[in-house]
Amino acid sequence: MTPPLFLVPDLGSGDVLVLTGAEAHHAGTVRRLVPGEDVLLADGHGGLAEAVVEQVGKDRVSLRVLDRRRLPEPSPRLVVAQALPKGERAELAVELLTELGVDEIIPWAAARSISQWKGERADKGVAKWQRTALAASKQSRRPRIPVVTGLAGSAELADRIVPGVLALVLHEDAAVGLAGSLDERVGGSLDELLVIVGPEGGVSPDELALFTDRGARPVRLGPEVLRTSTAGAVALAVLSVGIGRWR
Repeated sequence: MTPPLFLVPDLGSGDVLVLTGAEAHHAGTVRRLVPGEDVLLADGHGGLAEAVVEQVGKDRVSLRVLDRRRLPEPSPRLVVAQALPKGERAELAVELLTELGVDEIIPWAAARSISQWKGERADKGVAKWQRTALAASKQSRRPRIPVVTGLAGSAELADRIVPGVLALVLHEDAAVGLAGSLDERVGGSLDELLVIVGPEGGVSPDELALFTDRGARPVRLGPEVLRTSTAGAVALAVLSVGIGRWR
């Protein structure tokens, strides 16, 4: 079984690291770690260390570091613009995207989104998505926490479609399947794959025109119509195989 992962602000350079605060509570009280157990430590930005528990106290856990390494930045990056789902499906979408390797999540205020974030609610919504991504990163043993950006409107999202970015709009009426949308740019000059996931009511015609005018490609996942909370995760799985992340 893979050792549990804990987050630290800095992996340091010495032989000993100490967990305090919430991470120490999680390690000592929730996970009930004991001396001699293996753990993973990450800084959330690609730094990873293997360590072994030495001492477990009430509010601190001492660890001896065995190895440190830094994982390279993924290329191309996988970015998902997720239209705001309703209710608890938003948290499910963020969890699944994180577990499946997304590098960045853009909360998207689509025209047909049932859920709407206004004013202070937008800040709270983004903060909740960030907490969800952090927790899902620990659960899935990810040393790099995905970025969750601020809330974006359709015009802001269209501005993300620039040279070096292949933007794919999930659309049930698209003539091309997602798996067949990748071309020779993948692994070449492509910096980013941007997947645009519409809301429960779908991407509006105006939004689709806005994105395609910038160079986005409408693609379909398959014959079935998936929920907005799961479509992005399925798309990531397909793309991860297509670009060679999953071998």
